[in-house]
Amino acid sequence: MAFNVEPLKINYRTLEEFKQFHEYGQQELSMLEDLQENIIENNSSSPFYGIYMGDKLVARMSLYRRASEDSDVFETKQKFLELWKLEVLPDYQSRGLGTRLVSYAKDYGIAIKTNSRMKSKDFWEKNGFIAPCYKIERDLGQNPMIWEPN
Repeated sequence: MAFNVEPLKINYRTLEEFKQFHEYGQQELSMLEDLQENIIENNSSSPFYGIYMGDKLVARMSLYRRASEDSDVFETKQKFLELWKLEVLPDYQSRGLGTRLVSYAKDYGIAIKTNSRMKSKDFWEKNGFIAPCYKIERDLGQNPMIWEPN
């Protein structure tokens, strides 16, 4: 079954859909606050992407374009995507939805940085992400992982 990733509009419907994730996910993984800060009815340029099953949003992530000078984890300065807050609702996990979101990000063809949390390191490694190869200063709780196209 193909899962279509869609850009999510920043509107009140999406705000309501995000609340279902907030109830199941950890506070640090919730995008609800991000959405509330940026809400503009039907804004089509959004950093939020999701997968629907029927009319229900079941998986989501935020994806931000970053300039090369913002890179602190790559050996060479380069533009990259920062993938944050990937979540799949519990009833829809283990169906490849998270992997589909990651594949969507990889399709941009540029490096990706994420932060593995809540025992998700195995998931990121299965999707080709690695820990940076050189020593960096890390904030507490940060576990950066990177993916670079061949």
